[in-house]
Amino acid sequence: MSTKKLTDKVALVTGGSRGLGAAIAKRLADDGATVALTYTSSPQKADEVVLAIKAAGGQALALRADSANVEAVKNAVAETVKAFGRIDILVNNAGVGAFALIDEFSLDDFDRLIAVNVKGVFVATQEAVRHMGEGGRIIMIGSVNSDIMPIAGGSVYALTKGAIASFTRGLARDLGPRGITVNNIQPGPIDTDMNPADGTFADRMKSITALQRYGRSEEVADMVSYLASAEASFVTGANLKIDGGFAA
Repeated sequence: MSTKKLTDKVALVTGGSRGLGAAIAKRLADDGATVALTYTSSPQKADEVVLAIKAAGGQALALRADSANVEAVKNAVAETVKAFGRIDILVNNAGVGAFALIDEFSLDDFDRLIAVNVKGVFVATQEAVRHMGEGGRIIMIGSVNSDIMPIAGGSVYALTKGAIASFTRGLARDLGPRGITVNNIQPGPIDTDMNPADGTFADRMKSITALQRYGRSEEVADMVSYLASAEASFVTGANLKIDGGFAA
């Protein structure tokens, strides 16, 4: 009999084709969960994640769904339930970034950030909880930037991640009576395509961080694994930093 802590659980990871999402999908599968993951424009990378999970003995499914598209998000949830029967774990990982000073920030970029980082999270959560029972887990991937924004131009991005932090606290009250926990992971600088450890701002970010380095996607996935498990059954409404001391 399998002793993996997420055996018989079904997880949906939005934005799971690369970076944090790919690491999270693989880790949940390693823990025994059946995993569905969404992607927007990288079918090859999504397929690579699915193949890696299957090669390790797991079950996985890739679904094309732009998190800015309400119907696409709803369909992704429906397809996950159709394929696997239910959803036990939702990881709201999909997100976008755009940076500019407030008097230069375009309305198109503003609308895109709100659509993906806020509205997409709301829709995925609303749809997923319809299929979630006691012991369900909703895990947000927010950002330490909801609490600290050390560079100019990040106000709108911080706004969206601050919304997720507040949503987490309120949602925990909504879903607590149903035995469903809601938590928000707030990464600091993590080595991804969006924010590489050798990128333009990397040296400055490292100088602010107590550990003087970028984090790894797998380190964030470790925290997701904990929050998804029975070990975290009394943790809800929490905004948890994993930032190497970036906000210390």
